[in-house]
Amino acid sequence: MATAKKKTARGRKQDRARVAGGQKYEVGYESKKTGRSASAIKKAVKKVGNSRKRVEKRLGR
Repeated sequence: MATAKKKTARGRKQDRARVAGGQKYEVGYESKKTGRSASAIKKAVKKVGNSRKRVEKRLGR
């Protein structure tokens, strides 16, 4: 009998710490969270990188 592959939370925390500027749902989430437009989120990601902390700081949150 084959064993099922173990699922871990490894990498999830790292993924949550990033904003994927090309992913519509992530930009929408961040937009709703900060109250800023999607284009403002994309500009912030281009300017400071994809770190969620830096993006939110750039947007003045």
